[in-house]
Amino acid sequence: MKNLYKIAWLFLLAAFAACTEDIVIDVEEGDPLIGVEASFTNELKRHEAILSYSAPFYNQDEIEMISGATVYVTDGSDTVYYHEDLELLGHYFTDSVAGRKNTLYRLCVELPEPDGTVHRLWAESLMPNNVESIDSLAVKHFNGGNDSIPSVFFFDTIEWVYPYFQSLPDPSIIYMPKVWRNDTLVSDSSRMNMMIPQGGFAGYYVNGPEMLASNKEIPIAYFFRSKLRDGDRIRADLYSITADYFYYFYSLLMSTGSNPMMGAPANVSTNIQPEGEGVGWFYTASMVSAETVFRK
Repeated sequence: MKNLYKIAWLFLLAAFAACTEDIVIDVEEGDPLIGVEASFTNELKRHEAILSYSAPFYNQDEIEMISGATVYVTDGSDTVYYHEDLELLGHYFTDSVAGRKNTLYRLCVELPEPDGTVHRLWAESLMPNNVESIDSLAVKHFNGGNDSIPSVFFFDTIEWVYPYFQSLPDPSIIYMPKVWRNDTLVSDSSRMNMMIPQGGFAGYYVNGPEMLASNKEIPIAYFFRSKLRDGDRIRADLYSITADYFYYFYSLLMSTGSNPMMGAPANVSTNIQPEGEGVGWFYTASMVSAETVFRK
């Protein structure tokens, strides 16, 4: 009898497989747009801008990168140029330089056209304020009151990363942490990044007694305990970002994937101007950092 059930299931699955077919949706395509992904922060480092052309919806080829552009950022008095990497076409880097908090920056992209004209795009971003420092960083055991997905499924097999700092009173501030373990970035993809809108917790001492009493602690990452080693260096970079970049970031995450029925790529916002000529985002951010050593 069990064998008969298995045979019946096999026939049923075969029937479903025979009835499936690819559904191709006719997507209206326009002219390629210039894609811009660029950032400028208060870190003393080489900042990056990436330029490419947008591709058709069903494109399976490599993205066409844009070479030979002039790219720079200015605050109205000082100008910093991005220089193209000769080995990474479409990738442009500044020299080591640091931006300033509470400063409005304009990114400019100038691309020569075959007819001798210059295609110009720009975007503006006000580098947001940030806390002066993170007082401390702790890697500690699971909080029994935390009902997040990792906690529910992994219980006491994980260790959380908690920063402690006095948050700014501005409720529009949004923090974007990036966590490192022994110089390896843990949040190394967009889907692994997290955002912390302050909202009603603006002005609180983050993860301090008030938040602990109301079970509102905010971890910024977690590690499986079996992967941690005594003496591991854990570092957290806490970026302060603008609200519009926050919405762009999440609209981008919601619009990725291969299923056109689930995504909404046409609705992803952009701050690249003129409108309708570019896609992507130029953002500024300010960062503070803290480090600790894990001890079992």
